[in-house]
Amino acid sequence: MVSFTLDARAGRARAGRLQTPHGLVLTPVFMPVGTAGAVKAVTRDHLAQVGAQIVLANTYHLMLRPGDTVVRDLGGLHEFTGWSGPFLTDSGGFQVWSLTALRRLDEEGVRFKSHLDGSSHLLSPERSVEVQQNLGADVAMAFDECPPWPATKEVVAAATDRTTRWAERCRRAHSRSDQALFGIVQGGVHEDLRRKSASEIAGLDFPGLAIGGVSVGEPKEDRLRVLDWLDPVLPDDKPRYLMGVGTPEDLLDGVARGIDMFDCVLPTRNARNGQLFTRFGRMSLRNARFARDPLPPDPDCPCPTCRSASRAYLRHLHLSGEVTGMVLATVHNLFFYLDMMRRMRQHIVLGRFEEFRRETLGSLQAQAAEGDAS
Repeated sequence: MVSFTLDARAGRARAGRLQTPHGLVLTPVFMPVGTAGAVKAVTRDHLAQVGAQIVLANTYHLMLRPGDTVVRDLGGLHEFTGWSGPFLTDSGGFQVWSLTALRRLDEEGVRFKSHLDGSSHLLSPERSVEVQQNLGADVAMAFDECPPWPATKEVVAAATDRTTRWAERCRRAHSRSDQALFGIVQGGVHEDLRRKSASEIAGLDFPGLAIGGVSVGEPKEDRLRVLDWLDPVLPDDKPRYLMGVGTPEDLLDGVARGIDMFDCVLPTRNARNGQLFTRFGRMSLRNARFARDPLPPDPDCPCPTCRSASRAYLRHLHLSGEVTGMVLATVHNLFFYLDMMRRMRQHIVLGRFEEFRRETLGSLQAQAAEGDAS
């Protein structure tokens, strides 16, 4: 029910097709984050307008509220939310990892207290799979242990070994034929651990593989080294998902190193905080220079926001705390990200990706050297 086909290459960059029960996803792809089953500040119609292909939903949050059995009984995520396109659900591992003061980890799983009401829960590999099967996403993720950064190599090695054992348990527990379960590679910033993890997780024959533990505070240079180590090791015929990354520059660098799928809260979170992404750098709506500016955020951008709103109006909405301002900013940022992914794919197919990457990075970096586009 879920398959992946490579259409073109340009160096290490790849253009592919991920076929799911709820539609075709053209890669490389960015997945907007819909933590509670909704992308913050936008509707399903907005997502369609900006060209979203697949949305990420959060296992931890949906398990706690409204509850995975509630979603199951109401037809799964697609019927419950009204989003007819593909969904990917994370395993909940990163969220419980971040609850350091509220959780206890052992071989069985992670025992934690809900951030909502303090109730006690156990999230194990089997329970994570059960929740994701109840949610009914097209792609589910194996439950893993994300080691902190910085950490000793011994700590990272123990987490990496446990991730493999938990991946085996997830594989045994998973039974939905209409849902693909992806494995997750860990190993911190250690080449031998990353290669070992990739070999073990690939050996379990997951239909796709993700690279975890690369958005926990490590330097960007270390993250890029991890991708360089893994590119020749990961199966060539399966989708590769870089979890929790990142900036426009991160996406360009990731695609250049063979990554097919990305997610990050950055475009939506920054929009709500008054920061817009443009082809010429980031724009802060708080800047007083925009108070009387009649231009759209990006005159060359065809998104609904840039076709209808001026910088002055968006600044006014942001400073007034108007929800409309958050909506318009989020629509623009998501369009920027998704359009950049579309253009990356086009240039891979044309065999001109590296030229596109250099030109785009040069534009972004030139603006950064002058200061914010603000």
